[in-house]
Amino acid sequence: RRQRRADLPPGDLGLRGPAVEAAGVLQQGKFGQVFKLLEKSTKKVWAGKFIKAYSAKDKENVRQEISIMNSLHHPKLVQCVDAFEGKSDIVMVLEMISGGELFERIIDEDFELTEREVIKYMLQIIDGVNFIHKQGIVHLDLKPENIMCVNKTGSKIKLIDFGLARRLGNQVLFGTPEFVAPEVINYEAISYPTDMWSIGVICYILLSGLSPFMGDNDNETLANVTSATWDFEDEAFDEISENAKDFITNLLKKDMKARLSCPQCFEHPWLKQDTNTMKTTKLSKERMKKYILRRKWQVNTNMRINHI
Repeated sequence: RRQRRADLPPGDLGLRGPAVEAAGVLQQGKFGQVFKLLEKSTKKVWAGKFIKAYSAKDKENVRQEISIMNSLHHPKLVQCVDAFEGKSDIVMVLEMISGGELFERIIDEDFELTEREVIKYMLQIIDGVNFIHKQGIVHLDLKPENIMCVNKTGSKIKLIDFGLARRLGNQVLFGTPEFVAPEVINYEAISYPTDMWSIGVICYILLSGLSPFMGDNDNETLANVTSATWDFEDEAFDEISENAKDFITNLLKKDMKARLSCPQCFEHPWLKQDTNTMKTTKLSKERMKKYILRRKWQVNTNMRINHI
C-alpha cells in the first residue's frame, strides 16, 4: 500500500513526466481539473486533481486539504495516495471512483428508488461523516456532487472533496448556499452539527426530489436557510413514512445543539429498521430529474459568474 504524503516535494515532480501519464479530463471545476492518470509501471488508474495555486495562501489551503485527508483513512472516504507541487499548481493523486454521482445513479432507468435504498445510502454517508467527526474534522461541503458511487453497478458510495474541511476550531468562510447551515451564513461558531444539517438536506432531496431551501437565486436560498423555513406539505411526501420525516425534522433544526449527532442517527428508528423486511413504495424519479437539471443550471451559471 502506498503511503500518503503530508509533505510536498518542491518542483514539478511530474505527473507529466515518465512515471504517470494523463489520459483524459474527468472533471472541470473553477479551481482546476481532474484528470484520469495511468501509472506506467503498474498500469493502475488514478484520478489526478490539478488545483490552481498561484499564491502562497492558495498553496497553504491545498496543503491543509492534503493534511486533513492524511487523517481520513476510511472505506467511505476517497483516499489521497500522493501529492506533488508545481510552480502554479498542486496535484493530488486520488483513488479512482468510476460510478459517477449518486444523484445521477438514482435517476437511471434501471434503478428502483425506494425508501429502502435511501436508508442504505444514508447509513453510508453517516458512517463516513461519523469517522470524519471522530478525527476532530468537519467536512462543511456535503452536497450531491460530493457523494460518488464506487462503480456503475453496486450500491457503495464514497464522500469526496475536502477542500472546505476544517479541523474543529478553525472558522469556515462559506459552503454551498443550498446545503449550508444557518450558523455558517450568520458567521457563528461551527461544529459537527453543521454537517448534520447538510445531511438532513440531502436526505430530504433523496426522498422527494425537492429541495427544502432552494430559491431562484443565492440570496433567496440563503434567506430560506437562515429562517429555517421548510415543510413536508408537497404531495411528494404523501408516500414517505413518518419515521423518515421525523429523522429529517431532527436534523433540520435551526438550533444546532438540537440536531442529531451521527451516533444518534444510527439509533433513530428509521435507520435501525430491517431493510430486508420493510415495506417499500416505489418513489417518483421525475422530480429528482427536474431537480438535477435545475441544480446543474445553477452550478454552471455560478461558474460562469465566477469566471467573469
